[in-house]
Amino acid sequence: MKKSEGTVKGYRKIIVFFILLMTAALIVLVSMSKSGTYKKRDIAEYNDKLIGMEEEYLRGVSAEELEKRYGCRIIFSKNFVDGELSAYYRDNALIIDFAPGGEYLGKAVWDDTKSAYNSARKKNLIVMLTVWGVITLCGLILIVILYFAMIRPVKELNRFSTEIARGNLDTPIPIRKSSISEGFTESFDLMREELKASREREILADKAKKEMVADLSHDIKTPAATIQATCEVLEMKVRRKLGEEQNEPTAGSSGTDASGEIGSGRSNSAITVSRDELEDVIEKVQSISAKTETINSIMGNVFHASMEELDRLEVAQVEESTELIENYFRSLKDYGTIILDNEIPKCLVYMDRLRMEQVIDNVIGNSHKYAGTDIHVSFDELEGSGKKYIRVRVCDNGPGVDEDDLPLITEKYFRGKAAKNQSGYGIGMHLVKSYMEKMGGGMEYYNDNGFVVELLLKKV
Repeated sequence: MKKSEGTVKGYRKIIVFFILLMTAALIVLVSMSKSGTYKKRDIAEYNDKLIGMEEEYLRGVSAEELEKRYGCRIIFSKNFVDGELSAYYRDNALIIDFAPGGEYLGKAVWDDTKSAYNSARKKNLIVMLTVWGVITLCGLILIVILYFAMIRPVKELNRFSTEIARGNLDTPIPIRKSSISEGFTESFDLMREELKASREREILADKAKKEMVADLSHDIKTPAATIQATCEVLEMKVRRKLGEEQNEPTAGSSGTDASGEIGSGRSNSAITVSRDELEDVIEKVQSISAKTETINSIMGNVFHASMEELDRLEVAQVEESTELIENYFRSLKDYGTIILDNEIPKCLVYMDRLRMEQVIDNVIGNSHKYAGTDIHVSFDELEGSGKKYIRVRVCDNGPGVDEDDLPLITEKYFRGKAAKNQSGYGIGMHLVKSYMEKMGGGMEYYNDNGFVVELLLKKV
């Protein structure tokens, strides 16, 4: 507040000084205009001069000497239409008859009015030029003061604001104590320091967030690694059991009966397990192991991206076989009945294995969550814009997506009316679209007796 008051007082001083200067100049000019009236002639004085001249002329003083003594001009002419006299009459000179001893000889002329006017004009010109010079000098001084007090600080602020816009917050602004803009400059520099402190806090917060994500990733990967190791041990034991049973004799107390069951045969209470059941256990264990591997890969990405930055993750375009896609769908038995209407055309497509698995998991998971019906998957080929694609069509028999929500379901964090009672973050379909486009393909979705998603993969 005190700085602002000081700035206002500085402006007031400049204004008052300028007003006083201009008022003084006005007074001087008015005084000069009043002094422009010249002194009137005293006729009695000139008569005395004339009488003296006539007396001295009669005593023998020459006309030239009289002209010097009395500051006049004596014209010896009795012609009233004299050219020289006419010129004096035009200049308003005082012309009196010159008649020494009563004898008319000519005219005595006093042309002192013109000389007085020229002298006064010269004097006024000098005074006016002096006043003008003083005003000009004061104006220049005022301009210099304003430059150092206002213009230069503003230029410095403009330069430093450009540096701040570029992100350079380390260079301090010079604060001039005698400057009118001292308060504003200090406020600007305080803002710079606050911006710098805010940026440092933001960097620390971002670092803390990344460290927290890294810690969470480690915490998740540790049990996932334990699950994967357990699956490997379990698979190894089941395969060993199958191998041992295959090597045992088929008759006597142990073997395989007509129903294909494997038993110990050592006691009547022995538990028998069919070969198909053991193979199904192996398949389930492999599925769990594969999912834990997927979790490990995803959590590796979490080290470099938070939830708000998931769409910035790198997506590769690697030549992969389409058989991988069909295998992805066949491995998703936990989502209910997934019906493959036909086989996928065998060819190479541009695909990121991990991202494609996430895409399929998101699409199938959404259908299972919101529709709860059988899911049909079909494959075909199509061309567009001079390129060839493999189209994967996933559809369910549910109620579909509300028509008002349909255009928005790929927007980040958008959750439709049907998702109010379901868990989720509203980024699944957004990631599906983003990943498919980054793999060089695309995604379409619509309602057709259920919700339909079409995934396009560009052929090699």
